[in-house]
Amino acid sequence: MSADADDAPHIPVLITPLIAEVSPVSGHWLDGTFGNGGYTRALLDAGADQVTAVDRDPVAFEMASHWVPAYGDRIRLVQGVFSKLDDYAADLDGVVLDLGVSSMQLDQAARGFSFLRDGPLDMRMSQAGRTAADICNETEEADLADIIYLYGEERASRRIAKAIVAARPLDSTLALAKVVEGCLPRAKPGQSHPATRTFQALRIAVNNEYGELAEGLMAAERALKPEGRLAVVTFHSVEDRMVKRFFQLRSGRSPNANRFAPEVAQDSPAWRLERRKAIGPDPKELAENPRSRSAKLRVAIRSDAPAADVDPRDLGMPMTKSKGRK
Repeated sequence: MSADADDAPHIPVLITPLIAEVSPVSGHWLDGTFGNGGYTRALLDAGADQVTAVDRDPVAFEMASHWVPAYGDRIRLVQGVFSKLDDYAADLDGVVLDLGVSSMQLDQAARGFSFLRDGPLDMRMSQAGRTAADICNETEEADLADIIYLYGEERASRRIAKAIVAARPLDSTLALAKVVEGCLPRAKPGQSHPATRTFQALRIAVNNEYGELAEGLMAAERALKPEGRLAVVTFHSVEDRMVKRFFQLRSGRSPNANRFAPEVAQDSPAWRLERRKAIGPDPKELAENPRSRSAKLRVAIRSDAPAADVDPRDLGMPMTKSKGRK
């Protein structure tokens, strides 16, 4: 039984190629980034017997309360983090992770994610722990520049960090956006807002997103049964690099320092890759949803080899010396 189409949430990014890549869909799946519920509903409607839906944000489940009952016991909601997904379910047939920020969070000014709406400088997905304001106001300038550069890939990170320190205390999104705008040239038509990279960096730091991703990939390896599928949708280059390297390392094909040298096969690969390249949006999706332009989908199939841990540094995970997050 599915919910009424009239109640359907927005269409999630890359959902059509994702369902095509993991079909036939059946058995028990876990959606580690429930958000607006789009992937969960697509999996259930495609034939999953049950979906365990995980999100760290309690508001996500509150907003889905009007349609979740229609699926009965086929959907199980868990408030938690996907880095611990193997604590919530085992012997899974599939895992889906959508690493994009939910529009539900961006649209609520009080959550502090948006530089276009004034609100408290928060950015906590779980609504617990240290805020973006705490990082801006308490982190040493050099460490703050480190966060902005490594997590936001912002080349003007030192200039921005210096300006943030000079403007302390900062407690609102528009106040921070104004500080960042003052450090950079005005955006030309079609360019992203000058504060985009800084806000991304702070959000990643507040929510430990790269650490969660590294742990989540390893947790999925532990939780999936043989022939189970892991599908990950990323939205920027660092995330995609981490996912790509994880699949390379654990599929028995180590990337080489010398790109002209042959790949070195490894024993007991944990994953099988049917595609080496990521899948992006087609022209139709790009026209309907410009947000999908940076999205990439990677899918791998679990073998029966034992699970193992991976050093996050081997995934290219950015490492800061910042004391701004503990």
